[in-house]
Amino acid sequence: MEQEADTQAIAEWHYEEKGERRGPVAESAIAQLIKEGKLTYGNMVWKKGLQGWIKLEYSDLKVHLIDDQPPPLTGEMVNNTLAWVLAFAPVLALIIENMLPGELYYPEGAIWPVLKSVHRWYVILPLNIGLAYCDVMRLSKDGHKTDKFKWMTPFVPLYLYERSEFLKQNKAYFITWIVCLVIYVFS
Repeated sequence: MEQEADTQAIAEWHYEEKGERRGPVAESAIAQLIKEGKLTYGNMVWKKGLQGWIKLEYSDLKVHLIDDQPPPLTGEMVNNTLAWVLAFAPVLALIIENMLPGELYYPEGAIWPVLKSVHRWYVILPLNIGLAYCDVMRLSKDGHKTDKFKWMTPFVPLYLYERSEFLKQNKAYFITWIVCLVIYVFS
């Protein structure tokens, strides 16, 4: 019974991993997870006495974070150039399609509206997914933990929305992408 009380005193931290609550564990276990790279800046932790979940870097556990790595860039410092290029990707795809030779979209004897709409997606899909993937890799390189939304890169509007939420930015590039997609579809 006394040993159980000691274990509970040691195992006081709870942590978030991939959106799931884990714990309680000892501080040494948290330190090991940090060392293994499973927990880092942005992960949420909690222990008795805290009013709510807080980011690891704002807790007493911050001493276990590797000192030679800077924290990730905050939302206002993140370079959004690639996100804006992605926001205009449907219009870029339209421009690329119009530059391609007509034979690609109008083979002899085909019903052009059906064939054109099928082939159009061969330009817009790889362009959008490729840009989203490059953006999420750049965010990872900047120190952001993108595991929660990097799987969304094939679903560009969802990715742009979650990216803006994650970085605490406005939804301008998400809205721009939707408007550009409407232009693309009705052109």
